[in-house]
Amino acid sequence: MTEAGPLKTWIAETLGAELTPTHLDVIDESHLHAGHMGWRESGETHFRLDVVSPAFEGKSRVERHRLVNTVLDDAFKRGLHALAVRARTPSEAA
Repeated sequence: MTEAGPLKTWIAETLGAELTPTHLDVIDESHLHAGHMGWRESGETHFRLDVVSPAFEGKSRVERHRLVNTVLDDAFKRGLHALAVRARTPSEAA
């Protein structure tokens, strides 16, 4: 298991504070993109998220993704290149 880097930790803490998720997985998939555009040897460029939050209630898939991207805007400024998001409500995850 890979140790959590500073960006991964920041993403988890920020989503936790802003969306109060009932479930959150933050997976660094940077190693799968070695040599691709936006990849850096230091990693933390490509993440996959699985977020379950009541904040997504009544929102479309696009609205949910926009919400996550807005919350994580600073992560993109810190070097995040790509983000895959699975955003569900608690009832959808049950």
